[in-house]
Amino acid sequence: MPELPDLTIYVESLRACLQGKAVQQFRLRSPFLLRTVVPEPERVLGRRLRGAERLGKRIVLEFEGGIFWVLHLMLAGRLRWRPLGQGIGGKRVLALLDFEHGTLAVTEEGSKQRASLHIVEGREALRGFDRGGLELAEITAQRFAEHIRSMNHTLKRILTDPRITSGVGNAYSDEILHRARLSPVKLSSTLSEDEARRLHGAALETLERWTAILREQTGDAFPEKVTAFREGMAVHGRFALPCRVCATPVQRIVRAHGETNYCPQCQTGGRILADRALSRLLKRDWPRSIEEL
Repeated sequence: MPELPDLTIYVESLRACLQGKAVQQFRLRSPFLLRTVVPEPERVLGRRLRGAERLGKRIVLEFEGGIFWVLHLMLAGRLRWRPLGQGIGGKRVLALLDFEHGTLAVTEEGSKQRASLHIVEGREALRGFDRGGLELAEITAQRFAEHIRSMNHTLKRILTDPRITSGVGNAYSDEILHRARLSPVKLSSTLSEDEARRLHGAALETLERWTAILREQTGDAFPEKVTAFREGMAVHGRFALPCRVCATPVQRIVRAHGETNYCPQCQTGGRILADRALSRLLKRDWPRSIEEL
C-alpha cells in the first residue's frame, strides 16, 4: 500500500502535471471503484483541477466548484499518467480521466479490486474521511510521547493504525522501529519518555529521508515504481538477509495480511519473537534467541 513518502510524491506530481488543467472525459472501467453516486463523476467535466493533497493514506483531488475526488489506492492500486497519444497497458485499468494533454489512469493489480473512489461536494464533506491519526511532522515529540504512552498498544499498531498515526503502513513502520531500536511488540504504555521521543524522531527522519530519495528518483517524471519493497531499506522485505547495521539475519512475524520484519540484535535484545503460525507448529523447536537460531 502506498504510504506517506509515495503519496507525497504522487501529490507533488499531480500538482505539477495537472493543476489548472480542465477535464475532458471520465471513463469508468470498473464499477467497483466508484463508491458514491452523488455527485455524479461527470460533474467534473470541463472543470479545472485546483489542487491535490494527501489525507491520511488517501489522495484528494480538488476540482473547480468544490468537487472533491477522494481516492484510496489500498494495497495494489496505482496512478499512471500518459501524455496524449500514449496508451496505458499492462495493468488492470479501473478508471481513466482525460485531459487535453494526456490521461490519468487508476490501475490495480490482482482481482480483489479494493481501491476506492468517493466523490463529494464541499470541503466539509472531507472530514468524514479523516481517521483522526496524528500527522507526525505537525506535532512535537512531547505531544507524541504523551499521546502514545496513554495507550496500551504494540508499537507496530501505534504506527500503522490510521486512528493513531497518519500515513504510515507496514513497510515504513518496520523501518521506523528499526531506526528507533525498538521492538515492534513493545507496548506503548511501557515506553520511557526517552524511548517515545526517540520513536518520534526516528519516524520523522525515516519518512523525510525516503520522501527525499523518492523525489530525487522521480525527478520531473510521473512516479511509476511505487512499491513497499525498496533497495536500501534496512529490514522491510529483507527476511533472512543480514541487518544493514549489525549483520544479524532479519526475522519476521507473519500475519494474515502481511508480515513484520525486525532485527533481533538491534531491536529485541537478541530475542526471536513468536510467529503466531510457525512458532505454534514448531513449539519447543522454535528458537527463542539469536544463539538458538
